[in-house]
Amino acid sequence: MKKVRLFFFVVASLWTGISIAQKPRFRNYRLWYDKPVPNLPITNLDSLNAQTLVEATPLDPAWENWSLPIGNGYMGASLFGRTVTERIQLTENSMAAKSLYGGVGLTNFAELYLDFNHKTPQKYSRSLRLNDAVSTVKYEQDGVRYEREYIASYPDKVLAIRLTASQKNKLSFTVRPEIPYKKPIGPASKNNGRVGRVSAQNDLITLSGKLEHLNIRFEGQFRVIPTGGTLKAITDADGDNGKIVVTGADAALILVAVGTNYKLDSSIFEEHTSSKKLADTTSPHRRVTAILEKASAKTYAQLLASHRNEYSALFDRATVNLGANESALTTDALLNNYKAGVIDPYLEELYFQYGRYLLICSSRPGTLPPNLQGIWSQYDITPWTGGYWHNINIQMNYWPVFTTNLTELFQSFADYNLAYRRAATQGATDYLKRNNPHRLVAGDGENGWTIGTGASAYSISKPGIHSGPGTGTMTTKLFWDYYAFTGDKQILKNITYPALLGMSKFLAKVVVDTAGVLLTYPSYSPEQRWQKVKEHYKTMGTAFDQQMIYENHRDVLKAAQELGDTTPFLAVIQAQLPRLDPVLIGMSGQIKEYREENYYGEIGDPRHRHTSQLVGLYPGTLINSTTPAWLDAAKTSLNGRGDKATGWGMAFRLNLWARTKDGDRAYALYRSLLQKGTLNNLWDTHPPFQIDGNFGGTAGVAEMLLQSHEGFIDLLPALPQAWKTGAYSGLLARGNFEVSAQWTDGQARRFTIKSNAGGLCQLRYPNIHQATVQSATGNRVPITSLKRDFIAFATQAGDVFTITGLPAASKVANPSNLHINEQQGEKIVIRWDKSPDAVAYNIYSHVGNSPDYTLIQANCRATTTELVAADVKAAKHGTLRVTAVDETGRESSGLTVQVIYAH
Repeated sequence: MKKVRLFFFVVASLWTGISIAQKPRFRNYRLWYDKPVPNLPITNLDSLNAQTLVEATPLDPAWENWSLPIGNGYMGASLFGRTVTERIQLTENSMAAKSLYGGVGLTNFAELYLDFNHKTPQKYSRSLRLNDAVSTVKYEQDGVRYEREYIASYPDKVLAIRLTASQKNKLSFTVRPEIPYKKPIGPASKNNGRVGRVSAQNDLITLSGKLEHLNIRFEGQFRVIPTGGTLKAITDADGDNGKIVVTGADAALILVAVGTNYKLDSSIFEEHTSSKKLADTTSPHRRVTAILEKASAKTYAQLLASHRNEYSALFDRATVNLGANESALTTDALLNNYKAGVIDPYLEELYFQYGRYLLICSSRPGTLPPNLQGIWSQYDITPWTGGYWHNINIQMNYWPVFTTNLTELFQSFADYNLAYRRAATQGATDYLKRNNPHRLVAGDGENGWTIGTGASAYSISKPGIHSGPGTGTMTTKLFWDYYAFTGDKQILKNITYPALLGMSKFLAKVVVDTAGVLLTYPSYSPEQRWQKVKEHYKTMGTAFDQQMIYENHRDVLKAAQELGDTTPFLAVIQAQLPRLDPVLIGMSGQIKEYREENYYGEIGDPRHRHTSQLVGLYPGTLINSTTPAWLDAAKTSLNGRGDKATGWGMAFRLNLWARTKDGDRAYALYRSLLQKGTLNNLWDTHPPFQIDGNFGGTAGVAEMLLQSHEGFIDLLPALPQAWKTGAYSGLLARGNFEVSAQWTDGQARRFTIKSNAGGLCQLRYPNIHQATVQSATGNRVPITSLKRDFIAFATQAGDVFTITGLPAASKVANPSNLHINEQQGEKIVIRWDKSPDAVAYNIYSHVGNSPDYTLIQANCRATTTELVAADVKAAKHGTLRVTAVDETGRESSGLTVQVIYAH
């Protein structure tokens, strides 16, 4: 135990710069600013109740760039920190109205204003502490120190605002909620009305109303509890515009509870008449009242304590230290410096933890999952409906949920999926009737289930238009990971396997036998358009569909084996798997996006925000280090795609580069995401604000530091040179192993592994087979090492192991300037510049679509070699690869050159 304690003190000293004799503490992470959110012009555009459709309205740059988000899954609040009139914008994710594309979309729940009339504040600051999810505003006015504290409590389901003044009887303010974007019921609003009223009585303001299109009834209750002073409730003659005025108080507590008559249930998705979707639901009044009454019985100190304890139990699980000191700069100044090239690793750490914070705020058991805007929308019409877009975006929201040790937060997405599953089952049958009717089979659920790109809390869609049937497997991949990271057989049996098996039952029927291979038809690469006609490109067997069908079929078979299931249908997908032909390599050495593509980018947009031909690399696992030819082809495609993209597009590329084990390229994408895709409040921007990039960025950092998708735990697999010294703790690997690491000068000094579920622990790191593995009691642990850099050892649930004494190992530098020096007939001469680490070189060849290379020359001592095209038979094109070999026999990652063969 002594050694385990020493390890934790050492890591703490690295994080905080304190002596190991002191009690370790976490670094403080906060967003903070020295000014309130500015008052910027708001642009109101035409909306659905007027003449034309717009992508979003209103445009509110102050909200998007400067407000600070808090949330508890039940609601989101955007805080402005103003001193004359504070604005608190409230979002509830079931609040929906008519929106884009003929469907429904998220809309603003309410605005809460607090009038203070403090016009000349001094010593101002506002902040959001990520460590305990508490936001504060502090300033002085006329010699009085005023402070506000905001929390969104998940245990108590309320927003709590604590107001204090440094002198007695100096706190005076008005509380006035408003219903935004009111519209009349009926034809005047094209049946998209929003009506309601705000009434005040005693210490309570009730905001209630109705949204016409879906018959949503909504209610917010606002209780004002002053300490000292007087309180007056005011409502106008029409019973509306209610407000509460507090005068001369010492302090005050404001509690907010919100709700609608929405209830997550399969009937909502099966009912196609909008006005009937909530027909069997009841008013939210009793529920909202009960929440507020329960919270009102507690002191603020009690509310704060339960909030902190519950939140910190999640947030404190994982830390990443990149060698930074806590910055004294305001967050906007820190970001602006970073954009100007002044790189501060504190911002890189802060952004990582901000993604975890946002997920804790927006995805909780018993609530709807986060949408494109998470749980924050001030819009009447939210961009892209604020929906659950299933061709990558909603899944990206959950990419960090397992790796950063927040597994419980996946429950809201699992519940949502289960609620729409019956509608998705009918959707699969409808899809097959339209596209492949001869493959339909009788029997409840035997045609599986499917989902298209567009979805909301009220409806889902079927594949087509711009994203193929593989779309649904972007979701089921998450369900496989849900089991893979937890090792929980009940999750596998009750949640993961039914989802995967149902998806494969559908996918097995969308492929067509074409010259011996099984190809999806119709097939689309998400949102790509044919350059010639600018229409979504419809074809057969896109890489996106083929790879994701392969992934799902393979995961089904693994799950069935673990459960001992022998369902006859499994033989169908077992037979299909080798005929799916998921990866094709083109004339540019790229992974083809389309089977008919020859050179990279000749059909679709070569710089498209989606990189859908590489889903088998990430989030899939088909392309990995055991398929080096495919991995090199993936790098070619990534270079072709380029680093410039939308915010979430850069986050996707970041994760893809991390999977190639190229830490420096992954880090370049992380920097680009911060420099080009991040707003002043650190929200990701598409533009406009879209939260999936935040989650994708956080996932990408975790993927650089830890991977486990290849059947073993890969330690520090994509560590960039910029992070020479650092540490992390609590990242999660498949098999439910918590991993901590410490490194200096790019070399690991210590790993700690905690086994949460037991089982065999398999690790990879250079020279780890020569390291010492000890148990928590200090005993040496017997290990198995079947090959260099790999070890394995048995564990039981709760075991903790430390790994130390890792001999240094340097990466072998690649040769450079690899090129074809001469090509005449079948003779090919390649040449390259020397690697400083090389004692020899290995030359490999690849033709066709196989995943691996063929070694054609070993131990080459020169920097040139001659090849004969006849050695590659009738291939028209291929790849030559040269690796440097050092004196210990280690190889570099290799350089490639494309060859067009003449026969």
